[in-house]
Amino acid sequence: QVQLVESGGGLVQAGGSLALSCAASGSIFSINTMGWYRQAPGKQRELVASITSGGITNYADSVKGRFTISRDNAKNTMYLQMNSLKPEDTAVYLCTLKNKYGGFSRDYWGQGTQVTVSS
Repeated sequence: QVQLVESGGGLVQAGGSLALSCAASGSIFSINTMGWYRQAPGKQRELVASITSGGITNYADSVKGRFTISRDNAKNTMYLQMNSLKPEDTAVYLCTLKNKYGGFSRDYWGQGTQVTVSS
């Protein structure tokens, strides 16, 4: 089992910044991908950004140039620096971790942290 705990959400004005963290614990495989998804009311859950254990990153087009994902493998912690926030970034942000071993993979999810951007 893997436990994921997010922190750092809150309320910010448009144009401001927030930083999220996700601390992972438990049975974390050496090869894994961590990521941030978000879900706004009435909308589908969407991938915001992901990062592999090797450091390869992927971003949604809507956040490219504004958000930066990073991780500290020694601390099993992932970060999301969010700059130039927009009201449409308002959502619950969820941390995920995908353990991988050969053809096996398993996904884990955190409880989420609310990010609210006021106009």
